[in-house]
Amino acid sequence: MYDAIVFDNDGVLVGRTHYDVLHEAAWDAFEALSVADPDPEHVESMVVGVSPGQVEEVCAAYDLTPREFWAMRDRTAFEAQRREVRAGNKRLYDDIDVLRDLSAPLGIVSSNQHETVEFLLDHFGVGELFDTAYGREPTVESLRRKKPNSHYIDRALADLEADTALFVGDNESDIEAADNAGIDSAFIRRPHREDWELSVTPTYDIDGLADLRAICY
Repeated sequence: MYDAIVFDNDGVLVGRTHYDVLHEAAWDAFEALSVADPDPEHVESMVVGVSPGQVEEVCAAYDLTPREFWAMRDRTAFEAQRREVRAGNKRLYDDIDVLRDLSAPLGIVSSNQHETVEFLLDHFGVGELFDTAYGREPTVESLRRKKPNSHYIDRALADLEADTALFVGDNESDIEAADNAGIDSAFIRRPHREDWELSVTPTYDIDGLADLRAICY
């Protein structure tokens, strides 16, 4: 039915990183650049859902260069997530082996750091399942390209030479990105999304990866 299936990563293939871990990583970025006592609201704004404008505003308050600060912020976030994985706090979901039953080429598009995506694939030994994978570069510009922008999905589809595709995600931005790319979407109801009320309409609403067997055959 589809030329390719593309997946979000965190919350779909692997468990999400706890917010407190990412919050601490944001503090670490400020400290690494010799900002010893940043405004807690500024730190909070650099944890998730960050926009280029927020980065520029925060950096102006501390005479930091946005390029340098955001590279450090992505570095500390990557290192924090790597520690979580190695400590066993961030794991693959149990149903990932379902992907071995799917005949279409597979890809990953994440708004997490590309370095984090590569580390996860290598650590869990599942890189061979995917023909392409994209995360963000450690640049402020990458924040403009993350979902719901279809930039990275478009690149993945080009790699997979796919005219028709399904994107599987656990956030409304995933569904919006699929719409922007002109492809179908599946919203997966992992435990953190079981009762989530959507304001967008995915093509499919699924309970787990096993549901893809019926959709993709």
